[in-house]
Amino acid sequence: MLEHDVKLLERDALIEELRAAITAHLYTLGIKYLERDEEAPALTKDAIREMHALQKKEFVDRERAVLAPRLDHLIQHFANGQEVNPERVDPELVPVRTKHETGLLFRLATLLWSVPVSRGYGRRMRFLVRDRFNGKLMGIFALGDPVFNLKARDAWIGWTTADRKARLANVMDGYVVGAVPPYSQLLGGKLVCSLIGSAEVTEFFSAKYAGRRGIISKEVKPNKLALVTVTSALGRSSIYNRLRLPGLVELHRVGTTRGWGHFHIPDHIFVAMRHLLELEGHKYAKGYDYGKGPNWRMRVVRAALIRLGMDGDLLRHGITREVYAMPLADNWRDYLLGKNAKCVLNRPPLSQIAAACRERWIVPRARRRPEYRYWTREDTLRLFNCIRGT
Repeated sequence: MLEHDVKLLERDALIEELRAAITAHLYTLGIKYLERDEEAPALTKDAIREMHALQKKEFVDRERAVLAPRLDHLIQHFANGQEVNPERVDPELVPVRTKHETGLLFRLATLLWSVPVSRGYGRRMRFLVRDRFNGKLMGIFALGDPVFNLKARDAWIGWTTADRKARLANVMDGYVVGAVPPYSQLLGGKLVCSLIGSAEVTEFFSAKYAGRRGIISKEVKPNKLALVTVTSALGRSSIYNRLRLPGLVELHRVGTTRGWGHFHIPDHIFVAMRHLLELEGHKYAKGYDYGKGPNWRMRVVRAALIRLGMDGDLLRHGITREVYAMPLADNWRDYLLGKNAKCVLNRPPLSQIAAACRERWIVPRARRRPEYRYWTREDTLRLFNCIRGT
C-alpha cells in the first residue's frame, strides 16, 4: 500500500475517533451548543469549577514532576496566621525569573487557583508580592499581552480597529491576580490587584520594553503602560468588584465576555486535532510561534472542528466573565484614541497604595474575622496534596 493511502486511512480513522471523543467530552461537561446570538445561561461558581476540573487535573499533572520534590522547601515561603500583623503588612514586588526559585514559587502558588493559570503570551511581567514584615509570600500577579479582540474593552475605550492595532501595545492584561492564605482571608487579593496601579509597575514596564521591536510589525513599540485589563475567572469577582482607592487606583467594570475559548478542549483531544491538521499539511499544525498571538490554540481547534464537519462555534463554552479595566495614564483615553501623542504617567508609589489598602481592607477585615490567626503552613500544605498524588 502506498504511503499516501496509509495516510488517508489514518486520517479517516482519526476523524471518526475525534468526532466521537469531542461529542462525548462536551456531553460530560454539560456544555450545550449555543447559537451565535443566543444568551448563555447563568452558571454557579461550583458549576464553572466542575467544568474546569479536567483542565485543572492536566495542569497539575504537568507541574507535579517539577514541584513535588521541592514542595517541603517552597512551603516555607508561606505564612502561619500568627506571623501576620495586619497593621504592619508591608508589600514589596519581586520580579519572577523563570529558572530561579521565584519561578518555582510562582508556579506553585498558581496551583491554588480553581481555574488553571495560563503561562501568558508574548510580553510577560510576573511578580511575587512579599510581606517585608515577615518575608512571607502574600500573593502573585502577572501581566501579559492582551487578546486582540475583546469587545467589552474596545467599546469602553472607543477604539476602532485601526486605533486598536496602533496602540494595543500600551495595554496589558492581568492574567493571574490574587493572594495566598492566610492573606487571602484578609482581602489580600484586593491589595495585590491594587499594586498593579503602582509607579513601580509602570516603571518596570518602561524599562523592560524600552526600544523593543514588535515581532509582527517589526516596529519599535511605545514603552508606556496606559491601561491594564483583568477578567474574572468564576463569574462575579469578589476581588475586582468595588475595588477603588480614591486618588490612587480604580477598577472599572466595562462589560462581560460572551463565553468563547478553548479550555474545554483537553490536551489529548487538542493533540489529536493538531495531528489531523498535520496529516493534511495545514499551517496551524506546526505549533505556536512567538508573535502569532494568544489565539493560536483557538485557531487550531476551529480549523480542526470545521475539518471534522463540526461547527466551529463549539468553541463557545458559555461561561461569561466580567471584564474590568484599570487606567494608569492620566490621559489614558485620549492617548489610546490617538488624540494625544504623549502618555502622561503620574502613578503613586507602591508604599502609598499599600497604606491605603491596610486602612481600607486589611485591618478592618482582621478585626471582623480574626480566624486568619489560626491558619498554619500545614493547612496550606494540605492544599497542595494534589501534586503529591494524595
